[in-house]
Amino acid sequence: MKTHAKLLCLLLAVALALSAAACGKKDASDPSPRTLTDPSGVEITVPESIDTLAVLAPSLVEMVTALGHGDGIVACDTTSVGLEGVKDDAVVLDLSNPDMESLVALRPDVLLVTNMSLYDQEDPYRPLIDLGVCVACVPNAESISGIEGDITFVASLLGEEEKGRELVDGMRAEVDRIAAIGKTVTERKSVYFEISAAPYLYSFGQGVFLHEMLELIGADNILAGETGWLGVTEEAVVAADPDVILTNVNYLDDPVGEILSRPGWDAVTAVREGAVYAVDNMSSSLPNQNIVKALREMAEAVYPELYRE
Repeated sequence: MKTHAKLLCLLLAVALALSAAACGKKDASDPSPRTLTDPSGVEITVPESIDTLAVLAPSLVEMVTALGHGDGIVACDTTSVGLEGVKDDAVVLDLSNPDMESLVALRPDVLLVTNMSLYDQEDPYRPLIDLGVCVACVPNAESISGIEGDITFVASLLGEEEKGRELVDGMRAEVDRIAAIGKTVTERKSVYFEISAAPYLYSFGQGVFLHEMLELIGADNILAGETGWLGVTEEAVVAADPDVILTNVNYLDDPVGEILSRPGWDAVTAVREGAVYAVDNMSSSLPNQNIVKALREMAEAVYPELYRE
């Protein structure tokens, strides 16, 4: 009798142990959803599998393609057409006001947007969210560390954490290299960086990643007393008398020549000495890993003597 009781107790213990082990296992038929907080502060549920993406910003398109998911982009914005890694048959949508019917018909696994696609709209993507589409917003970063954080987020969203680390590490290595050279500058030059040509001059002050890049190369932004992106007057630029002028204007045939020939600008040091240079528009405009290309161009233009082989 005692033997039977012991055997019963043993079988019960084994059954309980197996039951506990089974409870501890993840049920493949009902996987726990993975959640992330996107850079806009919203918690999103990540699809178990991401095969198709709609990406409505060239900065994000370049991140996604660099992370190896360009083939999954089924829709992009008009400014992303022709970017490396984007398929010719991708549906093209307006960045600021994308056609919702097209997005609903596509029903991508993930929709990636920036704050540029959210203007004057309240919860514009509710129809997609209700269909189960993961909508993530990545507002345009205004600092280099912010850009690194955005790359890390997109990489995590796509399940490409290692590639994301490699991308950030490569970017950081080049930033640090140029920053180290920038620290050797003893006579800092003043710089005016033009984003829009006359008569509608546009530039930036503090709180913009391009301002941070000027500081890294060892230069002084003539608009450092201002904040954010801003319009400026010709009089203000001429009065500031920058040593160097950089421009990333890409809608003129010869933006450098246009600046050099402006009436009244011949007294500006940069114009008088011919120190006006073009910087690649895409890499200096889009907050992603490619800013290092613009950073190199800016550094070599302002301080060529420090970068001669």
